[in-house]
Amino acid sequence: MALLLREAGFKNVYCLEGGYRAWVAANFPLERKWTIKQECVTCHTNVTPGIVSDWKLSKHSQAEVSCSVCHGEHHMTEDDVEKVVPMNPDRCIMCHQVRGDQFKAGKHALAWKAMKAMPTAHWQPLALMEGMKGCGGCHKIGIKSDQDLKELKEAGAGFGRASCDACHTRHTFSVKEARQPQACQTCHMGFDHPQWEMYSASKHGVRYLLKQNGVLPETTPAPTCQTCHMRESNHEVRAGWGFLGVRLPMPEDETWAKARTTILQALGVLDPEGKPTERLDLVKTTDLVRLTDEAWVNERVKMLKNCNQCHSLTFAKGELEKGDQMIRAADLIMAEAVRIVAGLYKEGILQKPENYKQAFPDFLTFHDAPRTIEQRLWLMFLKHRMRAFQGTFHANPDYALWYGWSEMQQDLTAIREGAETLRRIRR
Repeated sequence: MALLLREAGFKNVYCLEGGYRAWVAANFPLERKWTIKQECVTCHTNVTPGIVSDWKLSKHSQAEVSCSVCHGEHHMTEDDVEKVVPMNPDRCIMCHQVRGDQFKAGKHALAWKAMKAMPTAHWQPLALMEGMKGCGGCHKIGIKSDQDLKELKEAGAGFGRASCDACHTRHTFSVKEARQPQACQTCHMGFDHPQWEMYSASKHGVRYLLKQNGVLPETTPAPTCQTCHMRESNHEVRAGWGFLGVRLPMPEDETWAKARTTILQALGVLDPEGKPTERLDLVKTTDLVRLTDEAWVNERVKMLKNCNQCHSLTFAKGELEKGDQMIRAADLIMAEAVRIVAGLYKEGILQKPENYKQAFPDFLTFHDAPRTIEQRLWLMFLKHRMRAFQGTFHANPDYALWYGWSEMQQDLTAIREGAETLRRIRR
């Protein structure tokens, strides 16, 4: 902590033992600090009154964390706005080191890197990526490199540096707000990850909503997203199966192992012979999957401890195993669909796109897949397969069946018929 503060330009770090107020007093002379605060508040009450109102409601205000502590002393007039110090996780870590270190070790910190690593991300309009109106609107929570920040600024997309404020929205930075399931809703909803819809319509979500409304007493057990995924407020935020529901090592079940190999080939992390590709390194650095049995078991044990607060261990194990079974069932028909399209490439009925490095369709091209049959395959994987297994784990029967499994079956039928139609045309 002391080293971090020194690197940030604070020399008098000895006072950390005396608590935050002592540290602020040592680094920000009281008279100067409150002069700056008054100047900031006076000006911004007219310019950005909402920011001032939020700050006054915050614990930062109560603890005398003035504007200059986070934003520096260099911006004091409308002519030097560019000198304001933008927020980033390192500035939050000056006071919240434990949570900051947890965040940096978790998947949210890798969100920006994961987005930028997608093969067709650079094909999309700026507004959807760096402009924060599409993928970037949620993936901005990830930590960015200096080069990322430079490109953002040059593109006119703003600083884009903050991460903690994705959940603790500024300038209130409320812990209470971040603990509500709605804090997760903005990002964890919609097309490929409708966790909010699944959770809020499940019995878990309904009970918590009734607690919020005062219908059920405050002491009623009702888990939130944070209860299951941020046990003891751990900011790593991980899940056993990872985002894509694919993991290593391969299962002992040979049929499932073959299906998962096919899916990994369509993800581009295994080549046609089943050997690792360069993309596997990418998957490793973005923490999309659990790569060892130990890593998966560790997360499963954590989840069982969560479930065991309200359910018997036997019941909890059984319910989570149903999720595993759903992934297996979904993988089998997903792999069949992949092999159908790969077969069309092999037969020369479809020309494999030049940007596809392997002899398999590429899931990660998303909606930029060149033909209808390949786009149907992408929808099957990233939309319907996700809903089938995530709906099961989130205790939402409608998502697991009708929005997930049923849609996958329809996808497979359409892909089979599409392949036969293409073969007839070729003949």
